[in-house]
Amino acid sequence: MFRHLLVPIDDSALSTETVRQAAMFASTLGAKITFFHAKADYGASSIGALERVMSPSGFNEQMAGEARALLAKAETVARAAKVAYASSWVTSDRPYAAILDAAERNGCDLIFIASHGERGLKSLILGSQTQRVLQHTTIPVLVASVEGNAPAPHHAAPLATIREEHRSLAAVIHGLEYLVRETRERGAEPQFALLRAILHYIKAFPEALHHPKEDAYLFSKLRLRTSEFNDTLDELGRQHVEGSKLVRAMDAALDRYEADPKGGFDGFAEAVKRYVAHEWPHMILETKVVLPAAQKYLTAEDWSEIGHAFAQHGDPRFNVDTDEEFRQMFTRILNLAPENVIGGTARA
Repeated sequence: MFRHLLVPIDDSALSTETVRQAAMFASTLGAKITFFHAKADYGASSIGALERVMSPSGFNEQMAGEARALLAKAETVARAAKVAYASSWVTSDRPYAAILDAAERNGCDLIFIASHGERGLKSLILGSQTQRVLQHTTIPVLVASVEGNAPAPHHAAPLATIREEHRSLAAVIHGLEYLVRETRERGAEPQFALLRAILHYIKAFPEALHHPKEDAYLFSKLRLRTSEFNDTLDELGRQHVEGSKLVRAMDAALDRYEADPKGGFDGFAEAVKRYVAHEWPHMILETKVVLPAAQKYLTAEDWSEIGHAFAQHGDPRFNVDTDEEFRQMFTRILNLAPENVIGGTARA
């Protein structure tokens, strides 16, 4: 039976679903996963070459940040499934060759990969990189059936967006826990710039944007279609309010910690502990109860409105111009962090 899966990922919605399927498959087998990303050589592009000269720091951030962000979010899925994992990335313009090399280098006995083929008759032709992996591999390959011949259901894109936002927050919370643990157990120096970046992300994205949209769109639509989950939705609404209080408490505790690095640590660690203990069950309740219920009861029109709201963070109700700033913010957090803080990612 397979013991070690290589799971290549990219930034597509197809890859998001592949990660979920791979984690479920590995959990069933008791296998380990190595997530892998082959990143195009940004420095070889005209924009990248110019940025290398004009802004070396910006160039380095662009090179490393996107890969680490993709892998960190994949790792949250493995942790939730209690699957052992590792991650790596390389710069390569020949993804299929990089995938095969990574599988051999990491001792993987199965490549779990998605096809980017089209629906209908075109689905007989796999995506070019998957096809090349199949042509050249010496180990088994499992091609995930993510896309079918039927049109994608109305809920597919909105659910993928919501799950991705949960994964981003989970990755950041994991990093926050790690930083506190390293200081407590190893006496590591506090990284206040990184802690500030994490707190800013939590306040600016999940607290100011993601949670309000859940209340205004996802939860309200589900209430309209069924009363079966009203108690759960009431509880989640209360948790949103309580979570905001816990974030403010963390922020205040960080102020005291930074003013007094020795005397302020215990108070900050306790504030983080309360926030984490609150947030993990909250996300699990949404993932295990609300999202399946919404998938069952909401209509195509409901999903269209929810999808538009979550995809368009420029909704004037929430006063945010674009979600690009949040992707960049998440990337900056990963770039501030040491390699093993928010993900076990390493460049091969």
